[in-house]
Amino acid sequence: MLGGAGRGKQSAACRARKHPPGPNPAGAGAGSLWASDAIAEMIRALDIPYVLLNPGSSFRGLHDSLVNHLGNIDPQMLVVLHEEHAVAIAHGYAKVAGKPLAAIVHSNVGLMHASMAIFNAWVDRVPVLVLGATGPVDAAKRRPWIDWMHTAQDQGALVRDFSKWDAQPASVAASYEALLRAKQIALTAPAGPTYVCFDVSLQETRIDAIPALPDVSRYQVPSPAVPGSDELARAAALLSSAARPVILMGRVSRSSEGWRQRIELAEKLNAQVLTDLRAGASFPTDHPQHAAAPGVFLTPDAAATLRAADVVLSLDWYDLNGTLQQAWRNESVGAKVIQVSLDHYSHRGWSMDHQGLPPVDVFMPVEPDVAVPLLCAACTERPSALQAPKSPMAMPPVPQDGTISIAMVADALRRAAGTQPITLIRVPLGWSGEMGHFRDPLDYLGMDGGAGIGSGPGMAVGAALALRGTDRLPVLMTGDGDYLMGMTALWTAANAGVPLLTIVCNNRSFFNDELHQERVARDRDRPVQNRWIGQRIGDPDPDLAALARGLGLQGLGPTDSPSELDEVLARAVAAVRDGATVVVDVHVTPGYSAAMASGMTRSHEDQEGGQP
Repeated sequence: MLGGAGRGKQSAACRARKHPPGPNPAGAGAGSLWASDAIAEMIRALDIPYVLLNPGSSFRGLHDSLVNHLGNIDPQMLVVLHEEHAVAIAHGYAKVAGKPLAAIVHSNVGLMHASMAIFNAWVDRVPVLVLGATGPVDAAKRRPWIDWMHTAQDQGALVRDFSKWDAQPASVAASYEALLRAKQIALTAPAGPTYVCFDVSLQETRIDAIPALPDVSRYQVPSPAVPGSDELARAAALLSSAARPVILMGRVSRSSEGWRQRIELAEKLNAQVLTDLRAGASFPTDHPQHAAAPGVFLTPDAAATLRAADVVLSLDWYDLNGTLQQAWRNESVGAKVIQVSLDHYSHRGWSMDHQGLPPVDVFMPVEPDVAVPLLCAACTERPSALQAPKSPMAMPPVPQDGTISIAMVADALRRAAGTQPITLIRVPLGWSGEMGHFRDPLDYLGMDGGAGIGSGPGMAVGAALALRGTDRLPVLMTGDGDYLMGMTALWTAANAGVPLLTIVCNNRSFFNDELHQERVARDRDRPVQNRWIGQRIGDPDPDLAALARGLGLQGLGPTDSPSELDEVLARAVAAVRDGATVVVDVHVTPGYSAAMASGMTRSHEDQEGGQP
């Protein structure tokens, strides 16, 4: 999926960090074997290339085994500065590579730190293998004070409501099975995080020999289900006879073949296509049948396109019911709806991430990539008028006051990259779909799932790690709030020699809530001028570039003049091509697209009354 030769060159220091020297030879006791050695061997057998960890005494046995038994090779340790970063990096890696890394977190407190990132992976349906520790469970073996605080009766309960499965094995044999099952379940659609917790006493038990490892090839992810013949026939009949079909491209794979098949289906049906900024690149946005700029909420053009449809095909679309409501408001949905999704298998009662229950006429409980080629074969080709290539999107207006907009940053980035393909790992909430086309499944990776803050840098490190050695330029465009919460994740990229460009679109505010405060003030007839209080990040202004340099990164900026943009981004791109991890601080004007601002501040009363 990631073919292509590497681009640019890396410094000697970066190459050394990429392939660090092995540990010193083991001394006395090299012939001893421990249960954690067997657990480490099992992790290696699962083809986990990296483990991400912030050291903790609860897994000191496993830590030693990874270093002194396996030699810190397959898997290689990457040190993180916060447990949330460990999971976020694994999340970003999986969005590109489609396979999990292992995030190792300390007992109790480390898992608490990691919990938001685990929730993100859960909502985003991304496979992550989280490994933890506890204990000793046997109270007689606990050290005073610390072992008591770091032992839990049921540690998995901390994350059970937003993980697919958890286990606390009590033997080496049970550990083998738990790890096999954890990876298998994490990768089985709908994918998600799993958690395995190892007792300290188990890790530090001496063993005579490594028990034979199971044949991993016999514990593969089950083959994907195919739709029933009746459902397939009904869906094909509806689509073939539709006058105005619309396809909602949601959470689909990033494979080149899946991308090609989705284009083939849309062209055969002569269907209008809508895409979603939350899901990432799922269909070429410059294709003649791509109907409207992608967004988090429907733009007026997208809403009109959907409302005009007589048949809607949803390919695991985020919040299908909410989207249908945006188009039809308080009226009944006027189109036949075909839902292709396995998402219902991940619905739990604790979190409302399952969204509203949509009206569906044909439900195909399969992965979109399975259904698309079958639908394409079963549908009758619909006649289409000759369509001209899509005209360029209408770009947001350039500020006339000498300030910088996010659209201007996007333009300058494209000029700096030249012909090199860019992977936008994340974009800020101020990004609108008019700011650039996506022509490849790796052009844009989408959001974090949980809609929190602070995950962007970690996910960017993981995605850049998966992209290392390809021809792609990995770019995180993020806000100052996300950067300040998560920036220490970027140290791991510098430490491991992972090239990455981070552009901080710095509006000096937690701007999102300024809109909410303005809405509430208007509703209550109170001064809207006060909306900024409690939101602004200033007085003093954090020096974002200096903070980056303090972490060992290259930091450029702040840049607040449009005339500086091209030069500073050209320097930044050149440094990343040379193997560096770079942060650029760009001062931008605050603001969201009209659809984004309206969608975020809309109330239940607005929806019921049919207001935009």
